[in-house]
Amino acid sequence: MTTIQIRIDEKTKAGAKKVFKKMGLDVSSGIKLYLARVAQDKSVPFVLRTENGYTPEQERQMIRETEYAEKHGKRYSDIDELMRDVFGKE
Repeated sequence: MTTIQIRIDEKTKAGAKKVFKKMGLDVSSGIKLYLARVAQDKSVPFVLRTENGYTPEQERQMIRETEYAEKHGKRYSDIDELMRDVFGKE
């Protein structure tokens, strides 16, 4: 058996404690359950998201597309030129 110490803010700990209690677990048991699942699956048991709400791969793809568009995309000198190109109107 080993010991793990973590630092976490009180609000997060209290919220997790409430959830675990509803499941009949204490915080320590809940964390043990989580770590056992990580070890079993060799991954975290949920989808990781960036601060923008996207998966890391989605965010990398958006960055690649943006970089491509900035390098190869069409440029307009003013809004009228854009509107003519998009709507085909004079």
